[in-house]
Amino acid sequence: MYIHDDNFHHRRESARVDDRTTLSGDLFAGRLLRGEKIVWRGRPRQGAMLTARDVFLIPFSLIWGGFAIFWEANVLRMPNAPAMMALFGVPFVLVALFAVFGRFYFDAWIRAQVFYALTDRRVLILRTRPTTNFQSINLDRLPEANLSETSDGRGTIRFGPSASIWNTRGARGFAMWTPSLDPIPQFIAIDDVRMVFALVQDRAQTGFSGAGV
Repeated sequence: MYIHDDNFHHRRESARVDDRTTLSGDLFAGRLLRGEKIVWRGRPRQGAMLTARDVFLIPFSLIWGGFAIFWEANVLRMPNAPAMMALFGVPFVLVALFAVFGRFYFDAWIRAQVFYALTDRRVLILRTRPTTNFQSINLDRLPEANLSETSDGRGTIRFGPSASIWNTRGARGFAMWTPSLDPIPQFIAIDDVRMVFALVQDRAQTGFSGAGV
């Protein structure tokens, strides 16, 4: 098992549970194994959210959107422009509007129904939008965990390799624009991320030691 954290200083703190995460505990109750206990539960940050990839994606989407709207506007101003020419640009304009504005609202809409839990055995992730998706990772088989943290203590724990921004194949390509649909399991933009990462390490090490006995 490989766990990577360049700036992590280990600390142990008891998990904090507040009213915002009570619902997530109820949702996971029917998905627990016999004798399994939740040690932490949480939610991703709500509302519109920027990621590191937006340093590239925002300029790209503005250039794409500007060109698509400029092209479509010129076609519509042409006298007797063929209808097919005008319709040809519509999909490009719609994609541009999604890339510039829509993707932020879509991602926020999905994250409003995302719930996280860490048990003494597994990492659990439940998403109910746009369809229900449940991910479970056994801590004693955790392949990799990477921590990224912001100055306010919020951050993301990714349970798997980081995907290149140039990887646009399949679901990973769409996840470039909508982080909450990334097929790699992760706790996105959670509070007290370093404390949660410490819990993951502790539980993973405990499970690994137990498996080796």
